[in-house]
Order: sequence, then C-alpha cells, then structure tokens
Amino acid sequence: MGLSFEERGVETVRVATDELECPRSAWAVFESRAYTRILAATMFGLTGIAMSDAASAWLMTSLNADPLAVSMVQVAAFLPMFMFTLPAGALVDIVEPRRFLLALEGFITVLIVGFALVVTLNLATPAALLALTFVLSAAWSIAAPAWAALAPLIVPRKDLEAAAAANSIGYNVSRAIGPALGGRLIAAFGVATPFWGFALANALSVMALLSWKPPPRRDRGLPAERLFSAMRAGLRHSFYNPHLRATLVRTIAVFPFAAAFITLLPLVARSQMTAGPQVYGMLLATASVGGALGSLARPYVKHWLGPDRFVAAGTIAVAAAMTLLGVCHSLPFALSAAFLAGAGWTTVIASLSLSAQISLPDWVRGRGLSVFLTAVFGSIALGSLFWGFVAGRLGLPAAHFLAAAGAIAAIPVTWSWRLQTAEGMDLTPSRHWQAPILSREVEDESGPVLITVRYHIAGDDPDPFLDAIEQVGGQRRRDGAYAWGIFADVAEKGVYLETFLIGSWLEARYLRERVTIADRQREERLHALLEERPTVTLMLHSDSPRTGDERQPDLHYFFTTSETPA
Repeated sequence: MGLSFEERGVETVRVATDELECPRSAWAVFESRAYTRILAATMFGLTGIAMSDAASAWLMTSLNADPLAVSMVQVAAFLPMFMFTLPAGALVDIVEPRRFLLALEGFITVLIVGFALVVTLNLATPAALLALTFVLSAAWSIAAPAWAALAPLIVPRKDLEAAAAANSIGYNVSRAIGPALGGRLIAAFGVATPFWGFALANALSVMALLSWKPPPRRDRGLPAERLFSAMRAGLRHSFYNPHLRATLVRTIAVFPFAAAFITLLPLVARSQMTAGPQVYGMLLATASVGGALGSLARPYVKHWLGPDRFVAAGTIAVAAAMTLLGVCHSLPFALSAAFLAGAGWTTVIASLSLSAQISLPDWVRGRGLSVFLTAVFGSIALGSLFWGFVAGRLGLPAAHFLAAAGAIAAIPVTWSWRLQTAEGMDLTPSRHWQAPILSREVEDESGPVLITVRYHIAGDDPDPFLDAIEQVGGQRRRDGAYAWGIFADVAEKGVYLETFLIGSWLEARYLRERVTIADRQREERLHALLEERPTVTLMLHSDSPRTGDERQPDLHYFFTTSETPA
C-alpha cells in the first residue's frame, strides 16, 4: 500500500532532517573528483588573492599612511561587491554558471596582469591603486555568486555542510599562506611580485573549470527571465523568505563592527608596532591559521552550542581580538589577537553562509546568495570607511574599543532572529499546481493577472485559518505575487476570499514552477481547516495585449482545482 500525501510529506521531512542532523564525515565530500579539483585550484587562486590584498594594503601605507586613505583600500575592495553582486546573482540563475565563470576568470587574469604592470613600472598612485582595486573587485564580485552556487551542483545536499567546512578550511589555508608569502615576496623582490603571482594562480582556476562538466539544467519549457525582472524576483524572495531574512539581519549585526579588524590591521603593524610588511603578512597569516583551525573545530562545537550561540561565540572572539589590538604593542599579543579574530571571523561567516544556503530553493539560489554576499560586502565596505574615519580622529585604540563594544551590543539586539531554521525543509519543486485550461492563447506579456481563491472554513473559530493563510500569503509574495489580501464575506459566515496580483502571464507560469514540497505541505495544513476544497479563479486585465484585431471584453479564465491555484 502506498503512502498518502500527508504521510509522504512527513517521511520526506524526516529523511531530510535526519540527513542534516547526522551529516556524513567531512572527508566524504572528497569522493567527488570534480569538487576536489575545483577546491584545489581555487585554493591556488585564493592564495594569489591573499598575496595581492596584502600587497595593496601595504602599498597604500607607503603611498599615503593616513588611516582614512588606508581604509579606502578596503572600501574600494568591498564596495563593488555591494554594488554588483545582486545583478551577478540574477545572471547566475539565468545563464550556466560554468561558462559565466570561465569568461569572468579570464578577464580577471588579464586585469591583474595590467595591475601588476602598473606597479612594476612605478606608476602607482593612491588614486590609481584605488581605481584598479575597484575594477578588479567589481569583476570578482560578479564572479562570487557563481562560485557560491557551484557547490550544490557538484555535491549532494547532505554533503553541503562538509563542503562548506572544506571551503572554509581551504580559504583559510590560502589566506594563511598568501599574506606570509606576499610579505616575503615584497621584501625580497618588490611590491609588484604578489600581483604577478595572483595572475598565475588565477589561471589555475580557469583550468579547473575547463575540466568539469556541469549537470544539465532542467528544461522548464519557459522563456529565460529578463535581468531586471530576475533581480526584482530575487529581492522580493529574499524579503519574504523568513529564514534568509533572519540570516541577513544577523549578518549586518556583525560585519560592520568586525570590519575594523581587517581595515586597521596594516596600521597596527606599521604605526602601532612600527614594523614592516613581513610582520603585517604574519598577522594576516596567523588570522587565517586561526580560521582554518576554527573550521576544523566547527562541526563539533556547533553541535554542542547550536548555530545561534556558535555565531555569538565567534562574534565575542572577534570583539576580544579587537580589544587586544587596541592595547598591544608587542608581536606575541598581536599574533594572539589575530589568531582569535581569524577563528571568530571564519566561524561566523561559515555559519551564516550555510544558513543562507539551506534556506534557498534552486530557482533563486544565485540571487539569494548574492543578496547575502551583498549584505556581507556592504557591511564591510561601510564599516571600513567608518572605522578609518574614527581612527583618524580618535586614534587606533579608540576605534578598536568602540568596534568591539558595538559587536557585543548587537548580539542581544538580534537574538530573536534565529539561524538555520530551514533545516529539514524540502525545497525541491513540487509541481502539483494544475495548469489552467484556457479558451484561447494568452501572450506571455499579458497582465497583470488577478487570482482569487474562495475558502469555506470548518468550525466557528477563524483564528487557525487566518494564521495558516498568513503563512500561505507569505509564500505567494515570496514567489512573485503582490497586493495580497484576505477578505471575509459579510453575507456568509466562514467564507473568505484570498486575492493577489501577478505582474504578467509569464510570471504566473514561473510562480507555478517555484512552489516547493514544503509549500505543498503548508497548503495541505490549510486545506485541513476547510469544509471543502477552495475554488480558484484567474482573471486577466482587459488592457493586456491580445492576438488578432478584434476588440474583446475583459478576459476571464475560470477553473476549479482540488489542489491550489496555478
């Protein structure tokens, strides 16, 4: 005997929950050769980035040691990520990520070669350095959502946490090697050398991408979304997705304050400790060692603390590190602070990134991750500018102390926004909505479309229904509806009418594709509160485009379904 729909839904959730609560070994992810190759190649690329980042910050201290000028390097690096990551995420959901990345990484390689030439020829000025950093960061920010979206294409969902841990370890190992190597290269061969190393390392990422063939995308039989429409859909989904929204709130509560650590670190080495580029490279490398060890310990500590307390602990670690940097003038104390900051920073970003990943269905994954990355990069860019200004006016110690206090204060303020609440939810497409039977052809651009759903509730207490329909309304708005409302019939007790608009007939067709199994379970819980299945009506605006020359009255398409609107 087969399972009923309700039983199948419970079984699906149970299996998904078991997979997330009992993850496989962190080493299991390396069973995928494609993932292993790409991880290794990107580690080389990240090492090159770390070398060039260290070289850029140190070069600015040589050209202009004013704290605000030094902080502008971080602003130039992170502001483009804030500006361009969202449209990049929309592109990732529209085009194939591998081709997208191949073109971008090739451009980045050419760009960094030009950057290296400028520095080699001693043509670098503060303005030129900031401009080149901005352009390079813009290119990288466009690539970032595509890189973030690769993991679910390469490894199964049950290995996502292991992949996140491996990515975090690889990132921190690269950041540990890169700055130390960059500092030595600067001391031995000049400040241009790390940029040449970056160009060579980035070419390896291109080779790894060429060796991997992505799985074919599911053909939905629908036209590709337009860029601005896709961006709007991504923003709308992020706003109405409560699981992602909680992650975003916790993100902007941490990184504007944590930005003080990375922004002011070159000044700590040069001004506060009166040291050279090798010491600055050692501090960055030590921070990355702390991050790598924190990533190794993360699965065990997170299981003990839970995601929310784990992020709070990482935030406290970063705040403690900034407090130490505010008072230290010796290398051992500075290295201890850098190690603590690296461990805290990495645990926070890895946990928030995983929380964002598991809250997103496939159709909006690139856009949702781009919104998350935009929050991270924007917070760091604005925080860098602010703490550079504060350090220039009040001094390095005061800036560190104020940033640490702000990070600690943000923990209780945002504690109600819980992380990883989408664990156990099945976000695969359900495709259970019936397609409407139309009397004539409707063009994709026709619209807007008005959908009404008539409900007749069971019993005399409307509160359970109103609570359930509010959740369904959030689902509709998340996937493309607007002007959503629920109305009570004053003539017939227990009868309610749900109404909402969709921008066009094409968007209505997309909405059908976006409904997940978790949404279906939510709708079934709503239907359990009714006397009968709801009646659904679709109406097309009378001024919408029509085929033929004849004038027709308003176009109304009626159909009733035992499931949900299509």
